[in-house]
Amino acid sequence: MGQRELDIVDLTSLSDAEFRALVQSWLAEHVVGEFAELRGRGGPGDEEVGFETRVAWEAVLGAAGWIGLGWPVEHGGRGASLSQQIIWAEEYARADAPARVNHMGENLLAPTLIEYGTAEQCHRFLPGIRNGTERWCQCYSEPDAGSDLANVKTRADLDGDSWVINGQKVWTSLAHVSHWSFVVARTEPGSTRHAGLTFLLVPMDQDGVEIRPIVQPTGGGEFNETFFTDARTDADLVVGEVGDGWRIAMGLLAFERGISTLAQQVGFERELDATIELARRHGRLGDPVVRQRLMRSWTELHLIKVNAMRSMSATGVPGPEASISKLFWGSWHRDLGELMIDLQGLDGLVAVPDGEFVEDGAYPLTLEQKLFLFTRSDTIYGGSNEIQRNVLGERVLGLPREPKP
Repeated sequence: MGQRELDIVDLTSLSDAEFRALVQSWLAEHVVGEFAELRGRGGPGDEEVGFETRVAWEAVLGAAGWIGLGWPVEHGGRGASLSQQIIWAEEYARADAPARVNHMGENLLAPTLIEYGTAEQCHRFLPGIRNGTERWCQCYSEPDAGSDLANVKTRADLDGDSWVINGQKVWTSLAHVSHWSFVVARTEPGSTRHAGLTFLLVPMDQDGVEIRPIVQPTGGGEFNETFFTDARTDADLVVGEVGDGWRIAMGLLAFERGISTLAQQVGFERELDATIELARRHGRLGDPVVRQRLMRSWTELHLIKVNAMRSMSATGVPGPEASISKLFWGSWHRDLGELMIDLQGLDGLVAVPDGEFVEDGAYPLTLEQKLFLFTRSDTIYGGSNEIQRNVLGERVLGLPREPKP
């Protein structure tokens, strides 16, 4: 299947079985050579592995029309059904295709632009995402506003035909390899909490943007500090209305916890399969406590998948109940990382000769150790467990707000 050849295929005319055969055939033909050598590498805690190869892979996906599969046709997508999107994610994982490099652009920003952006913004930015040529990062969290986005202090002031941005963001995933960022900034002097925030699209390649990698225990620098010092972006690169950034930011987070989690769930299934195999190799499958933990992981993962599919089948922008997904999968993934280490006993706590060396720490890590270390952050980034429980209690169940100090 050549360049944009998928465009001539009417996906609505295909049965699920026919679509699955199409996906399997394309992946078998293209996950070869350097792409096959990665064997699905580049996921959580492993992001820097084969990065340039994965960038090249994005271009292959874009040329064939596999990026934006579920976007509406009028926005350059394929209008794939829910079941087709599930099939794509399943077969992609089974093919051990390279981990993707533009989750922020394809699965978070693009649906947000389609829902809230102008026609001009969609026309400007969706093609670069769809073609795999423009990568995005998310500038929400700040040193004093992590999970509490209402405490944002980064400021943006309108100066003629551009916004001037000053402030600091932190935990900016893949900022060092991104072309653009979406930034929540305070645009109304004296405003507090949810009021006075604006959602801006900001180019990263400019003198006013400084990126400092944060070296993680896994050895990578996926997280970053991002400093804006008189950085600029065009006045019309506001998504939604000026001062309405909180609503747009929450809408984007709802997309993150809805449809974009599908591929993640498939990846979780593969990690659980690897954990079961790990238990088998270490002779632990007969241990009743281990079997109970594995069964609990299996059961909870299927609940996560059902909830994700339910979220995907809903119409419109997901509501605050989408926090259920983040709360549940974050805790599940952290527990799976602990189980992987527990199954290995003391062997899981020491360096091994065939591990991968961490550049600054100079000690080798296995993939299981990388996963364990990374999953410690799963209940913190993207909204901590405590914040998710507050959202569900206050905005879904209608319980009294948590007292402020």
